[in-house]
Amino acid sequence: MTDSRGTWWERAACRTTDPEELFVEGAAQTGAKRICAACVVRTECLSHALDQRIEHGVWGGMTERERRALLRRRPTVSSWRLLLETARAEHGRRPRYEDDAAAS
Repeated sequence: MTDSRGTWWERAACRTTDPEELFVEGAAQTGAKRICAACVVRTECLSHALDQRIEHGVWGGMTERERRALLRRRPTVSSWRLLLETARAEHGRRPRYEDDAAAS
């Protein structure tokens, strides 16, 4: 996704982070999720990972395990980008399950 401010990853909180910090396992994922907590493109990042079925790393504040669970719960979603952007526009905030992921 590109807009007048560039691509979403150019605005990502993790853009200057060592990728090794985002592709961790176990308890270290909590630290990676903290990087995402205040990111302005968290929704775009998460939808990218879900739409592309990215299996590893923390994306949009969710671990691979959390994303797999979400994909299992919502198997009929054909575009996570459209779903998440619509939810954000309608509710003026992050979708509920993103809030849940941030709290865990």
